[in-house]
Amino acid sequence: MRRTGTTRRGALLAAGAAAGGLLTACSGGDDGDGSDGTTSAAAVRAAKALRVKSAGTRRELLRQYDAVMERHPDEAARLAPLRGAVARHVTALSPPPRSPEKDESAKPSPSPTRSVSVSPTAAPSSAPSPGTAVGDTGDGRATPSVSADPVTAVKALAAAERRAADAHADALVHAPPELARLLASLAAASAAHAYLLTEGSPS
Repeated sequence: MRRTGTTRRGALLAAGAAAGGLLTACSGGDDGDGSDGTTSAAAVRAAKALRVKSAGTRRELLRQYDAVMERHPDEAARLAPLRGAVARHVTALSPPPRSPEKDESAKPSPSPTRSVSVSPTAAPSSAPSPGTAVGDTGDGRATPSVSADPVTAVKALAAAERRAADAHADALVHAPPELARLLASLAAASAAHAYLLTEGSPS
């Protein structure tokens, strides 16, 4: 009977790896339908808004992982792989960085009397400030509350994963094909995570 549980757990992990491949293929792509290149500007804006909203869902989930791992360090080794997957999901939903060459070519040449300087050291540090949980975006929101009981805290995290799965499943209905495939993979990943945090984990 134990072998059945192990097999199911392995299958879920394999499914997660496959979803990761899909995330890589879909991340940073065009949010249009790609069928004829005539996607309306309104449709593009709607898809981008949906992507931003979905990224917010993953980012909030990431904050909850950080809060549980900070409150219950003994659970960190178990939660770290799932937390890492959620972090990759946030990256996959983020828009691709704008090319500096394209940005400069789109602007008129600056006047000789005007000095424009961009220092590479001006970018904010990626290291969290003291007292800030890893993954905190620094938006001023309070850290999610976490139960003092680790079992209860992990169950709450599983419930958050299920809510995220439902949110992505609802959103994909309104998404263009490429984004819908990405959201479907996120929904499947969250469902697998919820399983591993509850029925799929040893008691």
